Amino acid sequence: MKDVSKLLVPIDGSKNSMRGLDMAIILAKQCNASITSVHSVHIQSHSSFRSANEDEERTDEYIKGVMEEAGQKVTKYGIEFDYKVMNGDIGYNIIKYAKENEFDMIIMGSRGRNAIKNMLFGSVTNSVLQSSKIPVLVVK
Repeated sequence: MKDVSKLLVPIDGSKNSMRGLDMAIILAKQCNASITSVHSVHIQSHSSFRSANEDEERTDEYIKGVMEEAGQKVTKYGIEFDYKVMNGDIGYNIIKYAKENEFDMIIMGSRGRNAIKNMLFGSVTNSVLQSSKIPVLVVK
């Protein structure tokens, strides 16, 4: 059985994604593993009332706050923490990043900020579950 040393935790700032981070902290402490959080930005086209730059600035500010909160939460336990912000399809980016960086496990909330889309699992969680070649732990 392979040791668990690298955990990937997708975070969008929702309560469920933060529950995933909490579970990752528990596992990281037991396995002496590091945690990397990932956030993928999928900015929708701008309206005539707001510019794309305003949306991007708000998104950047929000992401920075979420990742700072996650980093503080993780490092207070002496766990190594890093994060990555990407643009594009969220599920695809999570799978691609996990594979390219040889993570041992993905830990994520059952639903993110768009919880209404699916009853049991969110669309991103479902996409990751269906596509991942590495273990995925879904936290409710």
